Amino acid sequence: MIEAVIFDKDGTLFDFRQSWGAWMRNLLADLGGGRAAGLAQVLGYDPARNDFAPDSPVIALTTPEIADILHPHLPDLSMVELLERMNRLAAEAPMVPAVDLPVVLGALKARGLTLGLATNDTEVPARRHLADAGVLDLFDFVAGCDSGWGGKPAPGQLLAFVAQCGLTPEKVAMVGDSLHDLDAGRAAGMQAVAVLTGIATHADLAAHADVVLPDIAELGGWIDSFSAR
Repeated sequence: MIEAVIFDKDGTLFDFRQSWGAWMRNLLADLGGGRAAGLAQVLGYDPARNDFAPDSPVIALTTPEIADILHPHLPDLSMVELLERMNRLAAEAPMVPAVDLPVVLGALKARGLTLGLATNDTEVPARRHLADAGVLDLFDFVAGCDSGWGGKPAPGQLLAFVAQCGLTPEKVAMVGDSLHDLDAGRAAGMQAVAVLTGIATHADLAAHADVVLPDIAELGGWIDSFSAR
Protein backbone atom coordinates (compact mmCIF):
# COMPACT_ATOMS: atom_id res chain seq x y z
CA MET A 1 0.00 0.00 0.00
CA ILE A 2 1.11 3.54 -0.73
CA GLU A 3 0.48 5.65 2.36
CA ALA A 4 2.21 8.89 1.38
CA VAL A 5 3.50 10.84 -1.59
CA ILE A 6 6.31 13.37 -1.65
CA PHE A 7 6.44 15.59 -4.70
CA ASP A 8 9.09 17.57 -6.45
CA LYS A 9 7.77 21.04 -7.29
CA ASP A 10 9.11 22.41 -10.57
CA GLY A 11 8.31 20.22 -13.56
CA THR A 12 6.06 18.06 -11.40
CA LEU A 13 3.39 20.24 -9.79
CA PHE A 14 4.14 23.14 -12.13
CA ASP A 15 4.95 23.08 -15.84
CA PHE A 16 8.68 23.74 -16.02
CA ARG A 17 8.99 25.63 -19.30
CA GLN A 18 6.03 27.92 -18.77
CA SER A 19 6.82 28.70 -15.14
CA TRP A 20 10.60 28.97 -15.05
CA GLY A 21 10.90 30.49 -18.51
CA ALA A 22 9.22 33.57 -17.04
CA TRP A 23 11.61 33.51 -14.06
CA MET A 24 14.60 33.28 -16.40
CA ARG A 25 13.46 36.23 -18.50
CA ASN A 26 12.94 38.34 -15.38
CA LEU A 27 16.27 37.26 -13.88
CA LEU A 28 18.19 38.08 -17.05
CA ALA A 29 16.49 41.47 -17.24
CA ASP A 30 17.26 42.13 -13.57
CA LEU A 31 20.92 41.14 -13.83
CA GLY A 32 20.90 42.88 -17.04
CA GLY A 33 22.47 44.84 -19.75
CA GLY A 34 24.82 43.31 -22.26
CA ARG A 35 25.37 40.29 -20.01
CA ALA A 36 21.96 38.73 -20.58
CA ALA A 37 22.88 36.63 -23.63
CA GLY A 38 26.00 35.25 -21.96
CA LEU A 39 24.16 34.44 -18.74
CA ALA A 40 21.41 32.67 -20.69
CA GLN A 41 24.03 30.49 -22.36
CA VAL A 42 25.66 29.65 -19.03
CA LEU A 43 22.26 28.55 -17.68
CA GLY A 44 21.32 26.55 -20.78
CA TYR A 45 18.34 28.75 -21.67
CA ASP A 46 17.22 29.78 -25.16
CA PRO A 47 15.27 33.07 -24.87
CA ALA A 48 14.01 32.91 -28.46
CA ARG A 49 12.36 29.52 -27.87
CA ASN A 50 11.71 29.99 -24.15
CA ASP A 51 13.24 26.58 -23.61
CA PHE A 52 15.94 24.93 -21.53
CA ALA A 53 18.68 22.57 -22.67
CA PRO A 54 18.33 19.07 -21.20
CA ASP A 55 21.49 19.67 -19.13
CA SER A 56 20.51 23.15 -17.93
CA PRO A 57 21.58 23.60 -14.31
CA VAL A 58 18.25 25.31 -13.62
CA ILE A 59 16.42 22.00 -14.00
CA ALA A 60 17.86 20.10 -11.08
CA LEU A 61 20.37 22.13 -9.05
CA THR A 62 19.61 24.01 -5.85
CA THR A 63 19.29 27.79 -5.86
CA PRO A 64 22.72 28.27 -4.18
CA GLU A 65 24.32 25.90 -6.71
CA ILE A 66 22.84 27.92 -9.59
CA ALA A 67 24.09 31.10 -7.92
CA ASP A 68 27.58 29.56 -7.72
CA ILE A 69 27.51 29.09 -11.49
CA LEU A 70 26.31 32.65 -12.14
CA HIS A 71 28.44 34.52 -9.62
CA PRO A 72 31.78 34.44 -11.52
CA HIS A 73 30.02 36.25 -14.38
CA LEU A 74 28.65 38.95 -12.06
CA PRO A 75 31.67 40.47 -10.31
CA ASP A 76 29.71 43.56 -9.25
CA LEU A 77 27.31 41.52 -7.09
CA SER A 78 27.99 39.83 -3.78
CA MET A 79 26.75 36.27 -3.41
CA VAL A 80 24.29 37.46 -0.75
CA GLU A 81 22.80 40.03 -3.12
CA LEU A 82 22.64 37.54 -5.99
CA LEU A 83 20.78 34.98 -3.88
CA GLU A 84 18.39 37.66 -2.61
CA ARG A 85 17.52 38.67 -6.17
CA MET A 86 17.10 35.07 -7.30
CA ASN A 87 14.85 34.19 -4.36
CA ARG A 88 12.76 37.35 -4.72
CA LEU A 89 12.17 36.72 -8.40
CA ALA A 90 11.46 33.03 -7.74
CA ALA A 91 8.75 33.94 -5.22
CA GLU A 92 7.21 36.31 -7.76
CA ALA A 93 7.43 33.89 -10.70
CA PRO A 94 4.02 33.24 -12.32
CA MET A 95 3.85 29.51 -11.80
CA VAL A 96 1.71 27.52 -14.25
CA PRO A 97 0.20 24.34 -12.73
CA ALA A 98 0.82 21.17 -14.71
CA VAL A 99 -2.70 19.94 -13.80
CA ASP A 100 -5.65 21.20 -11.74
CA LEU A 101 -3.73 21.04 -8.47
CA PRO A 102 -6.60 21.59 -6.01
CA VAL A 103 -8.61 18.81 -7.67
CA VAL A 104 -5.77 16.31 -8.14
CA LEU A 105 -4.04 16.88 -4.80
CA GLY A 106 -7.37 17.17 -3.02
CA ALA A 107 -8.38 13.76 -4.34
CA LEU A 108 -5.11 12.24 -3.14
CA LYS A 109 -5.56 13.82 0.27
CA ALA A 110 -9.12 12.48 0.41
CA ARG A 111 -7.68 8.97 0.05
CA GLY A 112 -5.96 9.53 3.39
CA LEU A 113 -2.50 9.99 1.89
CA THR A 114 0.12 12.08 3.64
CA LEU A 115 1.54 14.66 1.20
CA GLY A 116 4.98 16.25 1.21
CA LEU A 117 7.08 18.52 -0.97
CA ALA A 118 10.85 18.29 -1.51
CA THR A 119 12.28 20.96 -3.80
CA ASN A 120 15.71 22.27 -4.73
CA ASP A 121 14.14 25.72 -4.69
CA THR A 122 14.34 27.52 -1.35
CA GLU A 123 11.50 27.08 1.13
CA VAL A 124 9.96 30.56 1.18
CA PRO A 125 9.30 30.73 -2.60
CA ALA A 126 8.10 27.10 -2.51
CA ARG A 127 5.50 27.89 0.13
CA ARG A 128 4.48 31.01 -1.80
CA HIS A 129 3.94 28.97 -4.98
CA LEU A 130 1.83 26.36 -3.18
CA ALA A 131 -0.21 29.06 -1.44
CA ASP A 132 -0.82 30.93 -4.70
CA ALA A 133 -2.01 27.65 -6.26
CA GLY A 134 -4.41 27.13 -3.34
CA VAL A 135 -2.84 23.88 -2.13
CA LEU A 136 -0.43 24.75 0.68
CA ASP A 137 -2.86 23.51 3.33
CA LEU A 138 -2.92 20.05 1.70
CA PHE A 139 0.75 19.45 2.50
CA ASP A 140 1.92 17.89 5.75
CA PHE A 141 5.57 18.66 5.01
CA VAL A 142 7.39 21.24 2.86
CA ALA A 143 11.16 21.31 2.48
CA GLY A 144 13.41 23.51 0.36
CA CYS A 145 17.14 23.21 -0.17
CA ASP A 146 17.66 25.63 2.73
CA SER A 147 15.36 23.89 5.24
CA GLY A 148 18.16 21.98 6.93
CA TRP A 149 18.19 18.65 5.07
CA GLY A 150 20.12 19.58 1.93
CA GLY A 151 18.89 19.16 -1.62
CA LYS A 152 18.32 16.33 -4.05
CA PRO A 153 19.70 13.89 -5.24
CA ALA A 154 20.67 13.32 -1.61
CA PRO A 155 17.74 11.82 0.32
CA GLY A 156 17.82 14.13 3.36
CA GLN A 157 14.53 15.93 2.63
CA LEU A 158 12.77 12.63 1.97
CA LEU A 159 14.09 10.98 5.11
CA ALA A 160 12.99 14.00 7.14
CA PHE A 161 9.48 13.59 5.67
CA VAL A 162 9.45 9.94 6.74
CA ALA A 163 10.72 10.74 10.23
CA GLN A 164 8.44 13.70 10.90
CA CYS A 165 5.29 12.03 9.61
CA GLY A 166 5.89 8.53 11.05
CA LEU A 167 6.07 6.80 7.66
CA THR A 168 7.63 3.65 6.24
CA PRO A 169 9.83 4.49 3.20
CA GLU A 170 8.71 1.58 1.01
CA LYS A 171 5.10 2.78 1.39
CA VAL A 172 6.00 6.25 0.12
CA ALA A 173 6.12 7.37 -3.54
CA MET A 174 8.60 10.04 -4.60
CA VAL A 175 7.20 11.81 -7.66
CA GLY A 176 9.42 13.95 -9.86
CA ASP A 177 10.47 14.92 -13.35
CA SER A 178 14.27 14.60 -13.11
CA LEU A 179 16.94 12.04 -12.35
CA HIS A 180 17.76 13.98 -9.16
CA ASP A 181 14.22 13.32 -7.93
CA LEU A 182 14.26 9.63 -8.81
CA ASP A 183 17.74 9.06 -7.41
CA ALA A 184 16.70 10.73 -4.15
CA GLY A 185 13.66 8.47 -3.99
CA ARG A 186 15.74 5.35 -4.56
CA ALA A 187 18.28 6.41 -1.93
CA ALA A 188 15.46 6.92 0.59
CA GLY A 189 14.02 3.46 -0.13
CA MET A 190 10.85 4.83 -1.75
CA GLN A 191 8.92 4.02 -4.91
CA ALA A 192 10.21 6.24 -7.73
CA VAL A 193 7.51 7.76 -9.97
CA ALA A 194 8.51 9.88 -12.97
CA VAL A 195 6.29 12.43 -14.72
CA LEU A 196 6.77 14.08 -18.11
CA THR A 197 5.84 17.68 -17.27
CA GLY A 198 9.48 18.76 -17.03
CA ILE A 199 12.29 18.76 -19.59
CA ALA A 200 13.38 15.10 -19.38
CA THR A 201 11.87 12.55 -21.75
CA HIS A 202 10.47 9.07 -21.16
CA ALA A 203 13.74 7.62 -22.45
CA ASP A 204 15.73 9.73 -19.98
CA LEU A 205 13.69 8.61 -16.96
CA ALA A 206 12.35 5.11 -17.57
CA ALA A 207 15.40 3.14 -16.41
CA HIS A 208 15.44 5.06 -13.12
CA ALA A 209 11.72 4.84 -12.28
CA ASP A 210 9.19 2.24 -11.20
CA VAL A 211 6.72 3.91 -13.53
CA VAL A 212 6.61 6.89 -15.91
CA LEU A 213 3.32 8.84 -15.99
CA PRO A 214 2.25 11.71 -18.26
CA ASP A 215 1.51 13.89 -15.23
CA ILE A 216 0.40 13.66 -11.60
CA ALA A 217 -3.27 13.36 -12.59
CA GLU A 218 -2.46 9.71 -13.37
CA LEU A 219 -1.04 9.07 -9.92
CA GLY A 220 -4.27 7.85 -8.29
CA GLY A 221 -4.70 5.13 -10.89
CA TRP A 222 -1.10 3.99 -10.44
CA ILE A 223 -1.53 3.86 -6.66
CA ASP A 224 -4.59 1.65 -7.11
CA SER A 225 -2.71 -0.72 -9.44
CA PHE A 226 0.32 -0.79 -7.11
CA SER A 227 -1.89 -1.63 -4.13
CA ALA A 228 -3.64 -4.36 -6.11
CA ARG A 229 -0.26 -6.01 -6.78
